[in-house]
Amino acid sequence: MKVRRVDRWTLDVENYRLDFPILQQATPHGRALAYLDNAASTQHPRVVIDAMSECYEEYYANVHRGIHLLSEQVTERYEQARGVVADFLNTESLREVIFTSGTTAAINLVARAWGETQIGSGDRILLTIAEHHANIVPWQQLAAKVGATIHFVPLTEDGRIEVERSAQMLDELRPKLFAFTAVSNVLGTIMPVAELVRAAHAFGAVTLVDAAQGVPHMPVDVRAWNADFVVFSGHKICGPTGIGVLYGRESILASMPPFLGGGGMIHRVTVDGFEPAELPEKFEAGTPPIVEAIGLAAALRYVQSIGLQRIAQYDRELVSRAEEGLGGVPGVKILAPGCVERGGILSFVVDGVHAHDVAQSLDRRGVAIRAGHHCAMPLHQSLQVSASNRASFYFYNTPAEVDLLVEGVAEARLRFAPRGRKRSAPH
Repeated sequence: MKVRRVDRWTLDVENYRLDFPILQQATPHGRALAYLDNAASTQHPRVVIDAMSECYEEYYANVHRGIHLLSEQVTERYEQARGVVADFLNTESLREVIFTSGTTAAINLVARAWGETQIGSGDRILLTIAEHHANIVPWQQLAAKVGATIHFVPLTEDGRIEVERSAQMLDELRPKLFAFTAVSNVLGTIMPVAELVRAAHAFGAVTLVDAAQGVPHMPVDVRAWNADFVVFSGHKICGPTGIGVLYGRESILASMPPFLGGGGMIHRVTVDGFEPAELPEKFEAGTPPIVEAIGLAAALRYVQSIGLQRIAQYDRELVSRAEEGLGGVPGVKILAPGCVERGGILSFVVDGVHAHDVAQSLDRRGVAIRAGHHCAMPLHQSLQVSASNRASFYFYNTPAEVDLLVEGVAEARLRFAPRGRKRSAPH
């Protein structure tokens, strides 16, 4: 299989790979691990593992509640982590950074604390057909509860959200909310976030940006975006699971009632009622993800040391190599072909071969990809495919791993659809 050869690459990948213990192992099939499932979850560098272990071993306690040494130490580190996130996103205030358990929890927080007070019967919510279920279902639940309706912006053939089409729908519908992804978790399409936010604000809509696939792969400046809410998860940017971030414009967060009740979000409680704490504690009820927040801070520092712009460029190099290579395999169809602004995600289908068979065949070669609908059933329905394969890259992946992917897909096609015989796909 011939693929494009590039002599010079943006990053010294082999050097970074040494930072990831899991990448040094062989698979049960005796092959080196080619981990191309980064859109689902990234791997962890040693600095993240060590930061979390150090907390457990040296200064772990609960935060904010104690006056003893360990509690003071861990509280300081926890709040330092909030500062790292604020700097990473270029927020104006630490009060605008809320720690959650992930992107899904952050969106649900907004749907409950903001949505239930601001959206009512007859109101409209605008989404895009490219959204992850986590940015669809909470709004469907809200709409069913209050009597609102949901509308979807369609995509172009190359997987883009057109600003003009979005503005037209915003003008026609006048929705209370426009929630959309920064980068499609299926197509890898990079959306024009700042322009979409500007269009939404022009027609009076509040904006929420799902940046789960954007934050790990490109510089994100929430002030430049000017969105009202931005959400992301730690485990997609070399951090641990169980930690996510809700950025919210302070004036809006201050007006929202608490979502969860209990320790941490309380200023005063009497038999007659309660008074919530100030931001950001107002939305961090109970024991927060302490060690996970510290791990996230280590991950953000690590990724910043590499450079988000360099990572974005390397993503383009890898995905271009993959698109060119897979495009040369007979029977392979790239989803959103011709997309110019694509991050490190490429999804495809193989004619006559179910996505699960392709993924299992690649796994035997040590190549890990994702198969299925990738928590984006409406998008797959609009594309008229039941399932797809998704290869997703990060800065520790190599050109050789891309070539293994291409070779493995070609082999799977020959194995499962010989002589062009089509194989029925299970549903």
